[in-house]
Amino acid sequence: MSELTLLLIRLAFLAVLWFFVIAAVGVIRTDLFGSRTAAAAPARKAPKPVKPPAKPKKGEPRQMVVTGGPLQGTTITLSETPITIGRANDATLVVTDDYASSRHARLFPQDGQWIVEDLGSTNGTYLDRSKVTRPTPVPLGVPIRIGKTVIELRK
Repeated sequence: MSELTLLLIRLAFLAVLWFFVIAAVGVIRTDLFGSRTAAAAPARKAPKPVKPPAKPKKGEPRQMVVTGGPLQGTTITLSETPITIGRANDATLVVTDDYASSRHARLFPQDGQWIVEDLGSTNGTYLDRSKVTRPTPVPLGVPIRIGKTVIELRK
């Protein structure tokens, strides 16, 4: 091979190597800080949580139970406040799972039902066996999977 060909191969290899380094840094940044920073993100109207009645209606979930993973058996009583799930210390349910993002998902009440929303996680949030791509209502007893952690809403 000529010297010029070797030089071009080396430069192409170096360019591909830098592409992977930059992509890895981007994934780590997204995992640590979320998909967008507050200053760069356009104002987005958050869903307005609806206060549940004093007594939950028949068939409405009253608690969130961790049914699989390291936190199995953990129970959170549901109220009108949203529940955030992730590795961040300020999350309502702090998950110590390598497959969970810092701010992975949130559950919030809306119009008498609970909604699950993926917050731009790297590995996704699954409702039963379907990947959550937009805010989705959660039926009673249907598993929500975040990494190795499995959560269900129960009466």
